[in-house]
Amino acid sequence: MTALAKRLHHTAYLTKDQEATRAFYEDILGFPLMATWSETDELFGAERVYCHTFFGLQDGSALAFFQFANKEDQDLFDPDLTPSPFRHIALMVDADGQAEMERRLTEANWKPEGTYVLEHGYCRSLYTEDPNGMLLEFTLDVPEAAEISADRSKDAHATLERWLAGDHSSNNTYR
Repeated sequence: MTALAKRLHHTAYLTKDQEATRAFYEDILGFPLMATWSETDELFGAERVYCHTFFGLQDGSALAFFQFANKEDQDLFDPDLTPSPFRHIALMVDADGQAEMERRLTEANWKPEGTYVLEHGYCRSLYTEDPNGMLLEFTLDVPEAAEISADRSKDAHATLERWLAGDHSSNNTYR
């Protein structure tokens, strides 16, 4: 089966501070600010005033952030959720890109207690938090990633069925 979507266009999040978000993504990580939209729209039954920023990635996709001018709107749309490592942005990088991200974060002294690396076996991930408390993952695939992906594709449905039936044994033999 072929996916109909060609690539990610953007993924959007709320921010309480557009400038802190801009400084992190553009000045520290080097993702250029590609567009800023200052808008007023009828949204969900009321007129809402907001700023929408886009930070570009190499493939043309973007990370986008909203901030509302009215505190009541910001509070309404900003879910008060406990940060979770299972709610994050994962961006693919090559070895040089991952080393450069690590260098930039270290040079900026960006949350050194919260920046760490995990070896997943199929990839190596560098993690950090953005100014909004959202976890970012910079993922470097192992050289055998295509072979590993083909293996997991062959048994994806069977593994899901097995897991849903209660057999939770690991199939990650790559660590």
